[in-house]
Amino acid sequence: MSELTVDLQKVFEGVGVPEDSLLQTWAQAAWLGEDPSEVTIRIVGIEESQELNHQYRGKDKPTNVLSFPFEAPAGITVPLAGDLVICAPVVENEAREQHKEPATHWAHMVVHGMLHLQGYDHINDEDAEAMEALEIRLLAQFGFGNPYEAEETVKDS
Repeated sequence: MSELTVDLQKVFEGVGVPEDSLLQTWAQAAWLGEDPSEVTIRIVGIEESQELNHQYRGKDKPTNVLSFPFEAPAGITVPLAGDLVICAPVVENEAREQHKEPATHWAHMVVHGMLHLQGYDHINDEDAEAMEALEIRLLAQFGFGNPYEAEETVKDS
């Protein structure tokens, strides 16, 4: 595992958005590359997420996390993994609907997005199993349970 620089852009400020240090820790843990790299994590609201999801995926609705791997022009080597765009309201709503602790779901979205930046995918069952197993292992380092198991219980605050 090599060093990862995390640039944070918070265009959406909300009570549920994790501390910068947590976002950085989760992203760094999910960087499996041999070489140092850099990622930008942009925390956005519904409108920007929906716009980007429509423009790049043809889906006219907001989504939890979008991954944009950096593709360098031929002959150019720049240590950039790419960008993650995380929609805070969607992540918060999903956590509530799935009865998950918000921090657990945020960590999962960061790890999930980071793996996409490194070429992991879940289009077919075999790839999905490999990606999910890796996510489970990475999240376990932080004491988080399997995000694909049926609903966890949320602590009353």
